[in-house]
Amino acid sequence: MSPELQLAIEMAEKAGRLTLDYFGRKSLQVFSKRDDTPVTEADRKAEELIRGGIAAKYPDDGLFGEEFDERPSGSGRRWIIDPIDGTRSFIHGVPLYGVMIALEVDGEPRLGAINFPALGELYHAETGCGAFVNGSRLVVSSISEVAEATVVFTEKEYLLDPPSTHPVDMLRSTAGLVRGWGDCYGHMLVASGRAEVAVDKIMSPWDCAAIIPIVSEAGGCSFDYLGRTTISGAGLVSANMQMGRMLIDAIDNRESC
Repeated sequence: MSPELQLAIEMAEKAGRLTLDYFGRKSLQVFSKRDDTPVTEADRKAEELIRGGIAAKYPDDGLFGEEFDERPSGSGRRWIIDPIDGTRSFIHGVPLYGVMIALEVDGEPRLGAINFPALGELYHAETGCGAFVNGSRLVVSSISEVAEATVVFTEKEYLLDPPSTHPVDMLRSTAGLVRGWGDCYGHMLVASGRAEVAVDKIMSPWDCAAIIPIVSEAGGCSFDYLGRTTISGAGLVSANMQMGRMLIDAIDNRESC
């Protein structure tokens, strides 16, 4: 395990413990950001803690998080932070929120750590070194039939949007099981072999960066609605390799028509 991954895990654990001090509070104050999404004091304090820990070890690295302005990189490396992914779940006392930290090198996410403090689960991966949860190796499922697949999603729009011929959208009516276990937790269900596809139609870079290396190192793949592996694309889909290849091929065929 590299020193960078050790730091990511350490800061995800520390920030996770901080969030638990606020989790389940009926008096929790909720504020609205400019884009009308919610934010709490826990979000801000957790990101401040993570930023401080990283800056102390790697002062030349960039910092890019959800709650504060970006600090440019002087090293070609950028840490990407989502202090609470699933703030709405957090506000409602649902334990499926995650603390997410990734390191991007030359534009590619090379490692990720995702802590679910209310569940006691910590996922991590580094390129070429495998993916793990609480020390146990992660492996995606081998299911290749859509009728047997479990598909999880975050936004209700995935089910409520008008009929769509996009291959990912078509899963909502053809998959064996479709459930709303969303945010980063849904993607970790794919990485751990408990679901075959996770769908988020709206994503920001901090929502994606830690997910991609974990799903990839578990044997799966992550891509946007155009079939591209990127943290800045049109949503994010994670899948086991069989389902992922099928979906990407179908997207490519659709785009070429």
